[in-house]
Amino acid sequence: MTSSVYASTLGLSAALVLLCAVVTLWRRSLGAIVKVLAVQGAALACVALAIGFHEHDVGLEVIAVLVLGAKGVVVPTLITRVVRHDPTSRESQPLVNVPASLVAAGALVFLSFAATRSVTALEPTTAGRLIPFGVAAMLVGFFALATRRKAVSQIVGLLLVDNGVALVAFLATAGVPVIVELGASLDVLLAVVVLRVLATQMRAHVGSLDLDQLAELHD
Repeated sequence: MTSSVYASTLGLSAALVLLCAVVTLWRRSLGAIVKVLAVQGAALACVALAIGFHEHDVGLEVIAVLVLGAKGVVVPTLITRVVRHDPTSRESQPLVNVPASLVAAGALVFLSFAATRSVTALEPTTAGRLIPFGVAAMLVGFFALATRRKAVSQIVGLLLVDNGVALVAFLATAGVPVIVELGASLDVLLAVVVLRVLATQMRAHVGSLDLDQLAELHD
């Protein structure tokens, strides 16, 4: 892989990871949000694969395959099955509306680039200069966690944070050991499996996955 192809592939993939995080704030259909999450998982795998090819690191190439399978296929498929059985599978009333969420996302991206300026100065490589994209994706995920009402949306926010952390790890350290990434992927997969079990039980007893309605039942 030539340097120009490597830089272009890495830049586009990292930018796509961030773009997908922002798009999840724009879309209200949970089905569409999960599809965007799958695209983000594939883009994250492309980042790992590009660095693996460039560094001739077979271990990182293996991690790319694991990321694609776990974050791009398995996890979105499990969440899709939860959404498919939810009669109100839309984020209709988030705590922050869509226009304000997009403005906040823009502010978080700006904050990420400003806060990581010293980090990118210490790591003036092609990958190091893209670290702000990972930090921004992570912050957008935290924002989604704090402002969404649906349980599925909050799980997506958690996955956005995880993908942002993974992107920073790939860009800053040229990847992580296979066993570490495998453990992290299994943790995420376990969380989604638990979500599916709990969602099935809540639908059977309550008929909704809206956190506000569940809070009203508690009151």
